[in-house]
Amino acid sequence: MMGKEMMETLDGVSFLIGDKDIVAGMPCLPAREPFDGAILDMLNDVSRILMAGREAREYPDVVTFAFWIRRSSTLKLKERFRREDGNIRFGRGVAFHIAPSNVPVNFAYSLAAGLLTGNANIVRVPSKDFPQVRIIAGAFAEALATEKNREAAAYVCLLKYGREKDVNDLFSSIADTRIIWGGDATVEEIRKSPLGARAGEVTFADRFSIAVVDSNAYMKMDDKDRVAEDFYNDTYLTDQNACTSPRLVAWMGNRREEAKDEFWGRLHRLVKRKYHFQPIQGVDKLTGSCLASVVYGAWEGENHFPGGAKAGQTAACVDRLDTLGNGESGVRIEPHTDNLLVRVKIPQILDGLMELKGNSGYFLEYDCEDIMELKGLCSDSRCQTVAYIGDVGMVGPLLRSGIKGIDRVVPAGRTMDFDLIWDGYDLYGRLTRVIDLIE
Repeated sequence: MMGKEMMETLDGVSFLIGDKDIVAGMPCLPAREPFDGAILDMLNDVSRILMAGREAREYPDVVTFAFWIRRSSTLKLKERFRREDGNIRFGRGVAFHIAPSNVPVNFAYSLAAGLLTGNANIVRVPSKDFPQVRIIAGAFAEALATEKNREAAAYVCLLKYGREKDVNDLFSSIADTRIIWGGDATVEEIRKSPLGARAGEVTFADRFSIAVVDSNAYMKMDDKDRVAEDFYNDTYLTDQNACTSPRLVAWMGNRREEAKDEFWGRLHRLVKRKYHFQPIQGVDKLTGSCLASVVYGAWEGENHFPGGAKAGQTAACVDRLDTLGNGESGVRIEPHTDNLLVRVKIPQILDGLMELKGNSGYFLEYDCEDIMELKGLCSDSRCQTVAYIGDVGMVGPLLRSGIKGIDRVVPAGRTMDFDLIWDGYDLYGRLTRVIDLIE
């Protein structure tokens, strides 16, 4: 049990599920086998509660999570990850999860991964009041309150707190595994809190994603509105804040211009109908566009720009507004009727290009003659996902070229589909312990 001082550290923690005593008891809990039947039952109960709730069905990301934890899905995961090697596997013990602040449902996937691999879980959820967090936490609370799930309740704590290092210190000291989401700054801050000597850590640092579109294949597609819906889900659902959200769209094929008109036109009509836009988002897009013009103008003829856009260049963006579109820098803001969708066409792929990425419907756009033009960009280890529209084979030469980036290649509409292999990590392996049996 924790001492008095440790218990007092938790006074500033707000519990959505669990309490101080649950936290105190976690180090003494037995680790469970991966895909334990009682855990699968409990997750299926959560799925059922979410799918039955009218409010939950208003959020596609909540519905997607509910499908991911239903019994048929978790049994498929069990079949995929089952190891027939005669050894015994258990969870590592206590998993301490730090969820990102800007992706509402990520905390739930991280929790589910910890549960499926047999661990007790302490999860810091986003401090922002996302309705998705409240809905999912409520479903877990309802499921865990039942008699059949009483045992599983000891393995779940969802909580909120600020940046208190003493709380991070406490949770890190009892963790057998620490999972940090949220980017480089978050990783650096949490790592100030030491782990035990045998504790493991999985970090999800800053990443970016891109989309590649075969214009010829796209123009032959019958259901272009469905493609727009898929791309909307990849990007606007999280305001492009998810690391999986494409920020750059590379167009291939010889029907690029007509494909762009079709694609962006359908997407804009969808965004106008569904997306809640705030004025500050328009200001951010304008600033990003100006910086792109400044950087490309300042480094015209170069193939890199050290450190991205410099602070001193920002002030020059107003003076360069007139040059946008006149070819001086080669950067062009494509014509648009409002700020719901802003496209910035860039003339070449520069090192550090993704320092100019934006969000909330801000896309860099590049006409690509050869997929290998993206090699430098995708050799950046921060490049995570490539979403494709067309034949996945067009990306093949790039994948086989020895690049150091790209962990996932998925059809548009599936960039946020979570899996136990994520960011190049095998979470099943990282969150379990193997007892090696030799006869």
